[in-house]
Amino acid sequence: MDHSRAPVLEALEEFRRRGDVVFGPPGHKQGRGADPRVAAVLGMDVFRSDVLTLNGLDDRRQSQGVLSQAQDLMADAVGADKAFFSTCGSSLSVKTAMLAVAGPGEKLLLSRNAHKSVIAAVIINGVEPIWVHPKFDGERHMAHPPEPDDVRRRLAEHPDAKGMLLVTPTDWGTCADVRGVARVCHEYDIPLILDEAWGAHLPFHPDLPSWGMDAEADLVVTSVHKMGGAIEQSSVFHLQYDRVSPDVLKQREDLLGTTSASSLVYASLDGWRRQMVEQGHELLDTALHRARRVRAAADAMPGLRVMGHEIVDEGHAAGLDPLKIVVDVRGLGISGMQAAEWLRANCHVDVGGSDTCRMSASITHADDDETEKVLVEALRTLVEHADSIERQPTVDLPAPSALELEQAILPRDAFFGPADQVPAERAVGRIAAETISPYPPGVPVVAPGEVVTQEIVDYLRSGIAHGFLVSDSADPSLETIRVVARD
Repeated sequence: MDHSRAPVLEALEEFRRRGDVVFGPPGHKQGRGADPRVAAVLGMDVFRSDVLTLNGLDDRRQSQGVLSQAQDLMADAVGADKAFFSTCGSSLSVKTAMLAVAGPGEKLLLSRNAHKSVIAAVIINGVEPIWVHPKFDGERHMAHPPEPDDVRRRLAEHPDAKGMLLVTPTDWGTCADVRGVARVCHEYDIPLILDEAWGAHLPFHPDLPSWGMDAEADLVVTSVHKMGGAIEQSSVFHLQYDRVSPDVLKQREDLLGTTSASSLVYASLDGWRRQMVEQGHELLDTALHRARRVRAAADAMPGLRVMGHEIVDEGHAAGLDPLKIVVDVRGLGISGMQAAEWLRANCHVDVGGSDTCRMSASITHADDDETEKVLVEALRTLVEHADSIERQPTVDLPAPSALELEQAILPRDAFFGPADQVPAERAVGRIAAETISPYPPGVPVVAPGEVVTQEIVDYLRSGIAHGFLVSDSADPSLETIRVVARD
């Protein structure tokens, strides 16, 4: 295929060349009605490029195949049979993928370290979750992806499961043995879905961890805005084999997706694919060398510990994305959340994720010598000033086993059923009726239908005192917790 083409961008250029006058959405009419004060911040080209697909980039019948051509090029670029674009982010794409595999009352294997969007999908479609617990690293207080044997055990217990959803890479860059898990799933003739939101760049350099399509996964969801070059909410479904019907996937996406898809997202996805095919190896090669330098510099600083390949050597994970710089800051006597806030306030450096132990910075093809210097200098400044950072109350980190809560009833039943809002201490032993997810990374500590324990309450309440952000619970302070009402 001709990867010098970018059908969406070409259609947008043609739309501008023709000078079409539009009498439909969007109401700003390619910027003519935009408030100049808004355009001064966003740029007028954002509005000029905000064009409908139907009767805009393409005609009413989509006879030019603008979007389908772009999707075919994406599939070819990454070795998929088919690719579909989504402008609603991978939070929605993961829900769609799950809906395409299992329906109400059916079983689906799910990695328990999944994002809150997975729990939301379980609630929406009423599947019975069969949790495959991740491999907990007690020393780092980190969850790594489950292994093939973990999946095999759960499938032996639940051979009627309709599929498996696996998260890889994690927010911290640790990767699963995708091929091993895929082959276990295929022994039972069920599909493997990957939530590979952090892995859009993986197909384009051999020194990166295995890409899901190459590792025999059936359906892979990527967030191209995370490690790629597309704008926010840019998501792609990648599909191969025949265990997931592309027609079913498209129909399920139609249930949840917007009917007002953003041409800005489509265009940035299309352009990023072209860039990666033409220049990706070179760009990512430079990024990998840059990440190695940042790792070495940070690891030499007192009080910082950079997670590296030892995570694989120790048997915790099958791989590690080297472009994720994960820095444990406990040696400085502070938490990752404190470090992140201090860097933003004092160095104007915004890192990615942070928790009680660490923070992460993503190196992408967009970084250059200047941003590399800024990051290294910011870390050095943090080390020099760590003693001045006010100490916060410590977080009561639970033992790994304490995070494996009992699933008493279906999440859907718990979420939609009668509920009581009770003081946190009285929630112990009760069934949660809400999701509780410290964010980022947004992995639920408690899911609806799980039994609340004292260890979990102590962990969450101490985390709130330290600075956790919990945005999905009814009471973000967690003074109270929503639980299933008693008969």
